[in-house]
Amino acid sequence: MSQAPTALPLDRGRDRDTLGRPMRDLRISVMDRCNFRCPYCMPQNTFHEGYRFLKSAERLSFEEIVRLTRIATTLGVRKLRITGGEPLLRPNLTDLVGDLGTLPGIEDVALTTNGVLLAKYATELKAAGLTRITVSLDSLDPAVFAAMSGGFGGVEQVLEGIEAARVAGLAPIKINVVVQRGVNDHTLLDLVDRFRGSGVIVRFIEYMDVGNRNHWQPQLVLPSAELAARLNARWPMRPLEANYRGEVAERHGFTDGRGEVGFISSVSQPFCGDCSRARLSSDGALYTCLFATTGTDLRGPLRAGASDAEMLELMRGIWQRRTDRYSEQRAELRARTDRKIEMHYIGG
Repeated sequence: MSQAPTALPLDRGRDRDTLGRPMRDLRISVMDRCNFRCPYCMPQNTFHEGYRFLKSAERLSFEEIVRLTRIATTLGVRKLRITGGEPLLRPNLTDLVGDLGTLPGIEDVALTTNGVLLAKYATELKAAGLTRITVSLDSLDPAVFAAMSGGFGGVEQVLEGIEAARVAGLAPIKINVVVQRGVNDHTLLDLVDRFRGSGVIVRFIEYMDVGNRNHWQPQLVLPSAELAARLNARWPMRPLEANYRGEVAERHGFTDGRGEVGFISSVSQPFCGDCSRARLSSDGALYTCLFATTGTDLRGPLRAGASDAEMLELMRGIWQRRTDRYSEQRAELRARTDRKIEMHYIGG
């Protein structure tokens, strides 16, 4: 039975973690399944036909997601990102987008997708109130794309989705590119060339050791500084100021005025100090880091009848005890951490 919303005490600046970081962003995974099998996220040899994904009843309902998000706004959450797995596999997702966008205090609702289903839903997402969209696209080269998506979907489907998002008025559109040395780095300038001057922002993400199954090796990381030098040799760039404190991407604008690119450098230039992101898994666990080893179950107490005030205190306590700074401590923690939550489970 749903519970009527109750007035909750607002964040007054005390809801910060042990390093003084506020909770401002909530990333909500609505689906643990995906229609891709990217080796750096959901490798086919593990996530095969026999893999057991969550059953529908195990996932949070939209009503439960909205309730937890509304409670999170009292802790300071202002920005939401809907993730997966692939979120567009969740039926009636636009209903959730619409409900989240009407919550008091929420300033921004975004979504990350692999783009294959985007052409079908772009107009509907915009009408429901989606603010921005990010599309994962690792290469325009069909063979490289196939290798990095596990052989599922095609480049043209993703490009059609991006164009549909543009026509629908979803802006800005961002392209997330996971960069792996020797895998797709030779195709990156072509990708930038395709979107330069279009208003679409390409962002390069250093290959990270998320989860346990993506066979991460440091030698496959192409540092952002090296990639930026490659781009700058072709198209001169200059640094741009961050749009807001805690923005994960370092921005660089082309000096000819034809847009910008971004670099997300979790490996070579950790940004833990400004991290204000919490993550809610599709089965209702709250995680305080992308590289977390454990989370806290919210679904259990929620379905057992906990009040809004009780859920608030649970979430507040989780955040106030937060100590995470994995990227800054990567070398030390990798030596003793034998289990991390998989990225498809809590979103990127």
